[in-house]
Amino acid sequence: MFTGLIRAIGTLRSLENNQVQITCDAAGLAQLQPDLELGDSVAVDGICLTVTHILPTGFIATVSPETLNRTTLSGRTGENSVNLEPSLKVGSKLGGHFVTGHIDGTGYLESSERTESAWEMSFQVPDSRVSRYIVPKGSIAVNGVSLTVADCNREGTWFKVAVIPLTYAETNLQSLQPGSPVNLEGDVLGKYVEKFLRLSPDSSTVTELEERITPGFLVEHGYL
Repeated sequence: MFTGLIRAIGTLRSLENNQVQITCDAAGLAQLQPDLELGDSVAVDGICLTVTHILPTGFIATVSPETLNRTTLSGRTGENSVNLEPSLKVGSKLGGHFVTGHIDGTGYLESSERTESAWEMSFQVPDSRVSRYIVPKGSIAVNGVSLTVADCNREGTWFKVAVIPLTYAETNLQSLQPGSPVNLEGDVLGKYVEKFLRLSPDSSTVTELEERITPGFLVEHGYL
């Protein structure tokens, strides 16, 4: 389990046999080591990977076929900057939102615009495995970064976030260009709600629920 608050930026290099090597500078290593142990989980661009070898400058992890299918790792060559976050410890502050590190799918940056107080970044989400969980003011992890959906279309195939300068400067969001692919993870709570509705004896489609839950219905049941 993670929080979506990035602790360091590392460099990823693909190895043989579906392995990746992640290295960090001294400041990044200070955030990951000396607590890092074999078998630990680390979020790499939002992907939960298990440490299989510890190196003086980082670690090695093995990537499963499912992870390659769901994430941006399959299309990476050479060396790439990646966001890193160690797993959440019991009693630690939860400054972002609960992030599992299990990527739902990918999207890509549409545009990035600097405003007076933030970077407004828009993303396209052609993958229905993740677009279904994108809602206004909901939580979304983009390359492992915990963000709030400022705006989105009805289908969730497009959304916008506002990234504060500190987050922009300390993550690899700053290196994204229009068309750059990103890993996306929707809020885990939405997935359970979806399942409970689908398996409910009185299950209804989303359209049917929207037709039933009207302003009048809410007032009648005590919501003003």
